[in-house]
Amino acid sequence: MVHAAAATHSHLLKKDHLKGFLRKLAKEYRLVAPVRNRHSDVLFTVIDDLDAAEIELTEPPQNSLKQFFLPQQERLYTYTTTAEGYDFQPVQATIPPTVYFGVHPCDLSAVLYMDVVFSRHQRDPFYLRRRQGSVLIGVNCNSPAPNCFCNATGSGPFLEMGSDLQLTDLGDRFLVEIGRAPGQALIERWQVFFSPSADKDRAAHYQTFLEARGRFSRQVHVEQAIRQLEADTVPEQVWTELSLRCQDCGGCAYLCPTCTCFTISDQQLDDAGGQRLRSWDACTFAGFTAMAGGHNPVQAKTGAIRQRFTHKLRDDVRQNGRPSCVGCGRCVGICFGGTDIVRFVERACQGSL
Repeated sequence: MVHAAAATHSHLLKKDHLKGFLRKLAKEYRLVAPVRNRHSDVLFTVIDDLDAAEIELTEPPQNSLKQFFLPQQERLYTYTTTAEGYDFQPVQATIPPTVYFGVHPCDLSAVLYMDVVFSRHQRDPFYLRRRQGSVLIGVNCNSPAPNCFCNATGSGPFLEMGSDLQLTDLGDRFLVEIGRAPGQALIERWQVFFSPSADKDRAAHYQTFLEARGRFSRQVHVEQAIRQLEADTVPEQVWTELSLRCQDCGGCAYLCPTCTCFTISDQQLDDAGGQRLRSWDACTFAGFTAMAGGHNPVQAKTGAIRQRFTHKLRDDVRQNGRPSCVGCGRCVGICFGGTDIVRFVERACQGSL
């Protein structure tokens, strides 16, 4: 499917022309891309000066696009006190049209997952306001990073759908596939930067895809873990062991591009009123499921970690047809307790493969 799509809707963009293309985009859009900062960290960053930015397209960024569509803390409403009670007014923030450039397949898949979460059953106007006017330009992964396992979650290393434009590095040029109408519009608007792809380019694209699939350094049996959870055959000692190791820091949830749990709080600013805030939360936090009066329906010893992995690998499969893990490996890198999703899959599948 990958090479078939490339054959029908693909162009070439020489690497020498990339910065010129981005300059044109930056004049009409806010530009967000993975940038290597002075500490050598790669982070998705709003670019104000293209000449000063070191865009990194090979090494995966440490953060994801979640923070742009679902900020870590977001003001939803302001309120004033009245004789009758409270008067709430939604915050009317202006979100500029944004091009998200250099997005790896796992992060593109995560955005598509968030689209489902925030629009399938009930439309979230605050998320959709940030999502509207966004253009996603992806880049396929020729060499997956050591912690990556997107091949096990169906999220990579090459993406077949979901982006507006999708780039594949072919050495001195990118093969550019058109995914959706906004991508087609960009190609038509700035045709001077692009040229038609030839058979040799499409053959090189397919060869690069095949080589990328063979470069994963670890095999993670996600499908087997899903079956174990569905059959409720994960040994109880797995939950106990992981719960003892979990430090309740929330790092896995905060870095995960598909963890969308949040809490709502009202903050009084003065005697006249205040604001309502939405902030990231994590299901591993002790107070996540606490109820008024102090009762917590989740078993304290093993319930939180069980809830996390059951949600991502069983409940989301039931509801959406696929796990919410996209195999980016960020939780593997951040978890100093060794309770990341790869550790769970390995322990759950021991003796069942």
